[in-house]
Amino acid sequence: TEEEYNQYIEAGVALRRNTYRGKDITSYWKDESLYTMISNGTFDDIYVGDYIIDDNGNKWLIADLDNYLYSMDINSILTKHHTTIISANTDLMKGPCGSLTGGYIGSYLVTDILPQYLSTYITPTFGSHVIEYRNLLTNSIDESAINTVPLTNSIGAPNGATWYNRKLDLMSEVNVFGTTIWSSSGFNTGIDSKQYAIFQLKPELIIDKSQNIYWLKDIVNSDSLAVVRSGGYSYSAFGVSTTANIGIRPRFLIG
Repeated sequence: TEEEYNQYIEAGVALRRNTYRGKDITSYWKDESLYTMISNGTFDDIYVGDYIIDDNGNKWLIADLDNYLYSMDINSILTKHHTTIISANTDLMKGPCGSLTGGYIGSYLVTDILPQYLSTYITPTFGSHVIEYRNLLTNSIDESAINTVPLTNSIGAPNGATWYNRKLDLMSEVNVFGTTIWSSSGFNTGIDSKQYAIFQLKPELIIDKSQNIYWLKDIVNSDSLAVVRSGGYSYSAFGVSTTANIGIRPRFLIG
């Protein structure tokens, strides 16, 4: 029956989302059958950890399946089936964060570096299959707020957030570790309130094999943004307005 079929499909997706496979599915990307498997919601031969090697040799990992489905802005719920994609490494692009006066959305990472990442690596590879979504992102900071993060002079925390149309963003501490660690405010997390399946099933993939540090989107204080250190743990990068050369590992959705 239709009901039984739908239950079968849902069970299959749950199985794929809770199974790490690590198979090369580049052929599906090349013949575009990948997008059919995603858009019809069956994910027929797609599992967490499967990967695509693009024409330039860059490796893209399936981090999760339908993990943002029916979430986001109440006025613009995401109903399109999708996979969440991340790069296997963080050395495609590096850069500084810049001032955090305007929150995450006002940082140099968001205004300058992420658009370059999108146009250089993502759009040429996935084209119109990159999904635009709504994200609740910090846009202001109370620079006098005394937060609970146990760092010297840990003052300042986001005090506001707004919905924005986005095609990629940095991951949150929750996306990576499953919990907040150095995050100074609830505004930091937004829709990124669930750990990606790939990091739950294969936690060693949190660590960049090149031992690079990479940015997360959580603001620690008025002058610090959270990072994943080379040892695989979250910490704070001080002096983010400087020219700190830290790796970029954003996530985006395709479907």
